[in-house]
Order: sequence, then structure tokens, then C-alpha cells
Amino acid sequence: MSPDLSIAASLSPDIRQDIGIQVLSRSQPISHLADNHQVSRKFVYQQGDKAQQALDESFSPSQGDDDVLFNLPVTKSWLYQLILGLVLICHSSYRGVVELLRDLFDTPISVGTVHNRLEAADATAVELNQSQDLSGIEVGLLDEIFQADKPVLVGVDAASTYCYLLKLVDHRDEDTWGCHLLDVMKQGFEPDYTIADGGSGLRAGQKAVMPETPCYGDVFHIQQQFEQVANGLARQAQGAITHRIKLEQTIAKARRTNSMTQKLTIQQVKANRREAGLIARAQDVKTLVQWFSHDVLALAGPSLAVRQELFDFIMTEIQQREGKQYPTIRKLRKALHNQRDQLLSFAGVLDQKLAVIAESFELPLQAVREVCLLHRKHKTSNAYWERWNQLHAQLSRKFYEVMEAVGEAFKTTPRASSMVENLNSRLRNYFFLRRSLGDDYLSLLQFFLNHRQFLRSRRPERVGKSPTELLTGQPHPHWLELLGSKRFQRV
Repeated sequence: MSPDLSIAASLSPDIRQDIGIQVLSRSQPISHLADNHQVSRKFVYQQGDKAQQALDESFSPSQGDDDVLFNLPVTKSWLYQLILGLVLICHSSYRGVVELLRDLFDTPISVGTVHNRLEAADATAVELNQSQDLSGIEVGLLDEIFQADKPVLVGVDAASTYCYLLKLVDHRDEDTWGCHLLDVMKQGFEPDYTIADGGSGLRAGQKAVMPETPCYGDVFHIQQQFEQVANGLARQAQGAITHRIKLEQTIAKARRTNSMTQKLTIQQVKANRREAGLIARAQDVKTLVQWFSHDVLALAGPSLAVRQELFDFIMTEIQQREGKQYPTIRKLRKALHNQRDQLLSFAGVLDQKLAVIAESFELPLQAVREVCLLHRKHKTSNAYWERWNQLHAQLSRKFYEVMEAVGEAFKTTPRASSMVENLNSRLRNYFFLRRSLGDDYLSLLQFFLNHRQFLRSRRPERVGKSPTELLTGQPHPHWLELLGSKRFQRV
């Protein structure tokens, strides 16, 4: 390589742009510009040509809507890719694909052809799904969703959102769950623990085939049940208020017409008593559900032992408010009693992580716990910043690192299988187009959702990556290429 070329190659874009501008302005001879930058005159002329071209493009008339932007070679292979893209990316129905090809490409195609192309892709997707190594999954989320009254077994990795199980079954009992868990175990599925709701078949199936793997409770469903009970009582209380108001109007009318009876008086007493009881019960349960969410199930909370005491207190208070006329309260209390240890398992995991943080920073465990509790306060409140300043003064240089470590502990301590609910919402966009599902179709959806990149996410590290990339830490070809297609790319 000549010295001129090596110097020219090392020039930054800003310097190249400046050379081009000086050539256009003719502020000094070309030879002087070449000498000043120690490059050849040919290189200087090239930068001037680039600058002139950019200037011409900026002032050239805009292209019309009918101008050809690029040429696309439409082959059968490309049409097959389009069919997959329309169904999987655009959630199109089979007949929607037929209509688009007819109207925009003047190409007739049958519904059967669309079905056959998807079936061909199904076979490849099944092989790729079964070949995926699942040993990197640390926390598995398990749940059941339903389509046309038939259960679909679902398993999702908590960290990467990778869906490792998506099977349509006839039953959701111990044998069915155990059979499908054995299949994913052959691919290396051996998590530290799983999270699931109180489904008896699910838990029994896991215990049968993975006896050493704990199954923690899912806080999402119990919180939802608690809130539904509170909302139901609030509606009953509002109904009692409305009934009392209407009764008072009837009594007022009766008094004006001198038709007041003892029966109306008794009804008024009962209505007032029922209203007062329902309002008090609804307010109490609303307070309990707030305590339950904020003090017991929140990540930023006390130790496991304290949570257990609070849990038992809330359960006792619920029991005092149940009765024959409130079956939902009794059902909630029984669910709390049966799932107590499972629901609070996440707190034990978090306690261990906080203990590791305290040991690594050579701090008392209580100091790390105080940083944990700081996250309970709103960052816009004065209380948050007052406590922030106190902890900063107490921990000095270690404060920021401890805050970051505690935040990371929160991120890596899942409490719910809500990721499955998120997957369910995405699957619904496909399910509503097909009443009947098959395992092959579900395998294709599983493959597609695992290999398409996230366009947006609340977790910045996920944007631009697929669940498979997040699971393995390695990039992979585009999902169309994995299915054997060659993607069109503009030159």
C-alpha cells in the first residue's frame, strides 16, 4: 500500500467532507489541498465529486410515486415466503392470502396451496424446535391456556421469554404434563425451579418427573382472585346503597300518603344494617388486598419470616369475614391456606441474593435490606429522596453499586408466570383465525415467536434480539432462512 493511500484511508469522514467543501468553494488550488493533507490530487478530486453528487441529490426534484424504486424477481420460492410472512407476521387468514395474491399480483392460488406451504414449513419448524438446547433455562414458567375448550400446555423461560413448550392436548392431568415435561427434559431442560399456579395436574406431573425441582407459586393469579373478591364486595355494597336509597324514596312517598306500614320500617332497618355490614366488609377486604400486594408479595419487602407472619395475619382476617353468604371469600381463604409456602418461595430466593450482596460488599444484611425497602417508595416523593440521602451517607461509595446489585436481584427474581399470559395474548391473534388447532401449526407458531426479533420491549436488552438469541447468547440466521428460504435483499 502506498503512503498516499494509507494516509487517505485513515482520514476521518469529517476531514473528507471538509476537503470536498473546499474543492467546491475553490478557496485554494487542488495541489495545495493535496499537500496540506498529504494525499494525492486524485483523492482530492474524488472528495469533490462526492460533495457535488450529494449537493445535486439534495436539490434534485423528488421522485414521483410511479417511478421504479427497485426490481423484485417474483419466483415461486419468493411467493412461498410471502405466504409465510402474511400468515405469521401479518396474522392473515388463508383466504386473505388468496385475495392479496389475486388483487395485487394477479396470481390465482387456492386455499389448499396456502395450507400445504404452511405444512411444509411446519415439518422444518418441528425439527428445529426439538433440536434446541434448553440447558440454559434457569427458571421455567408453566401454565395452561385454552382454545375452543381444549387445553394448551405452555412453558416459557423467565429470562429470555423463549417458549419451550406449546402443545395442544385432550387432558391436563398428571400423566399428560409429565409426558410433555419428559420431552423437553431430553433437550436439556433442568431449571433451578419453576413457577406455576395452583393447577393440580401441572404440579403433580412435574413432581412425578422432576422430583428435585421445586415449583413455586404464581402471585399473579392469587392477586387477581383477591382483587376480584374485593371488587365483588364493592359492587354488593354499592347495590345495597342503591337499594336503601330506593327504599327511602318509597317510605317518603308512603308517609306523604299516610300509608306507612310496619313492614316498610322493618325493611328499612334490615337495609341499613346490610348496607353498613357490606360497606365495612368491602373496605376491610380492600385494605387487606392492598397490604397483601404491597407488604407481602412485593419484591421490595421484608424478609421471608416477616412476610409469613403478615400472610398469616391477613388470612386470619379474611377468615373472620367469610360466611355462607360470601362463598368467594371462603374460596379465597382456602386458596391462600393451600398456597402459602409456594407463593412466598420467591422471598426466600430474594433473601439469599441479598445475603450474597451483603457478603460481597462486606455490609450488614440489614443495610442491604434498607436499600431493598427504598424501592417501595415512589421516586417522585420527598420520602424517597430523604431516605436516599440517608442511605447514601451511610454507605458512601458503596451505595450506587449496592443499589445496582439490588435492582439486578429484583430483575432476576420472577414471581409470576405472567410471561405466559403475555404469550397467550400474542397467540390469540392467530387462534381467532382458526377454531381448530394442530400440534404442527402450534410448532410453527412456537418456532416463529422464538426466532423473530423484538421491535420494542420494556427491557432494552431485548430490543433487536429474538428469544432464541437471548437464551443462547448467539446470533442466528433469519427465521425464513432457517426454514430453507433465501431472502430478497436490495443491492
